[in-house]
Amino acid sequence: MLVGAETGDDAAVYRINDDTALIVTVDFFPPITDDPYEFGAIAAANSLSDVYAMGGKPLIALNVVGFPAALDKEILGRTLQGGYAKAAEAECLIVGGHTVDDPEPKYGLSVIGVVKPGAQVSNAGARPGDSLVLSKPIGTGIITTAGKQGSAAPDVMAGAVATMAALNRPAAAAMMRVGVNSATDITGFGLLGHLKSMVRGSGVAAEVSLAAVPLLPGVRELLAAGVAPGGTHRNVSSVSDVVAWDDALTEQDRLLLCDAQTSGGLLMSVPAEREQDLIDALNDEGAPCAAVVGRITDGPAGTISAGP
Repeated sequence: MLVGAETGDDAAVYRINDDTALIVTVDFFPPITDDPYEFGAIAAANSLSDVYAMGGKPLIALNVVGFPAALDKEILGRTLQGGYAKAAEAECLIVGGHTVDDPEPKYGLSVIGVVKPGAQVSNAGARPGDSLVLSKPIGTGIITTAGKQGSAAPDVMAGAVATMAALNRPAAAAMMRVGVNSATDITGFGLLGHLKSMVRGSGVAAEVSLAAVPLLPGVRELLAAGVAPGGTHRNVSSVSDVVAWDDALTEQDRLLLCDAQTSGGLLMSVPAEREQDLIDALNDEGAPCAAVVGRITDGPAGTISAGP
C-alpha cells in the first residue's frame, strides 16, 4: 500500500510490481442539474478526478447507482449515457456496475486507474516555499444551489455545468510533466477544506489570497443575494480550528473560500522555481485556468492564513 487512508487522500494506491500500481476510488452523489445526461457526465468527471489527482490514468470503472423504481427509466438511461460518454472521453471503460432502489437518485463511479510506483502524487508532500496553483475556478456549490431554487441565470448555470463536466486530465498531464510535490482535487470540502487536509498531511502551513482565487461568473452576485448551500456553511465551521481569517474578509468571502464544490479543479503544490513552468503547462494542456492562489509556509503545521 503506497497511499492509504491515513491522510484522507483522494484515492488509495496499491503497488502490484515495480512497473504498475493501482489507484482505487469511488464517488457518487444526488443530481445537481435537471438534465440527466449532464448529471451523469458531471458525476463521472468527478469520480475520475480522484485518479487524476494522484497523477494516474483511469483504466476501468463500475457504475454505482441509486434510482427510485417509480421514476421513468429513460432518466436512468440518460444518466448512464452521460457517464459513459465522459468515461469514454477519458479513455476509461465502464465494465458494469450495480443499481439499487433508492428514494433519491444517485450516480457515480468506482474507478481503477494505474500509475508507476513512486510517480504517484499525494496530498502529503507539500513543502515550505511551494506555490499553490489551482486549475478550475470555484463557485459551483453556490451556483447549483441557485439552480435548484430557480434563481440562477441560464448562462451562469451553463458556465458552472461546463466547468464541472470538464475532466481534470489536462491538469494531471501538466503536473506530471512539470513535477509537483503535492496535489488534491477540490470537491465537497471546498478550497480551504481540502487545503486543510494537504497541510495536515504534509506537516506544513499555508497562506491563501482571496483576490487570487478564480471565481465562476455570477457567483458573487448570487452570494450577495443570500444563496449558499448548507454544505458550504458547514465547511466554514469545519475549518475554524485551523484557519486564521484576516479581518478584511467578510462572511461572504469566507463562504466563497469554503464553497462546497462538485468536480472542482486540482490544487497543486509546486516548487516556486517551477511555478511558471506549471502555469505554462496548464495553459498548453488546456486546463480551465491556471491561478497561483497562495503558498506553502513553515508556520504552525496544519494551519492556514486566509487574506484578501
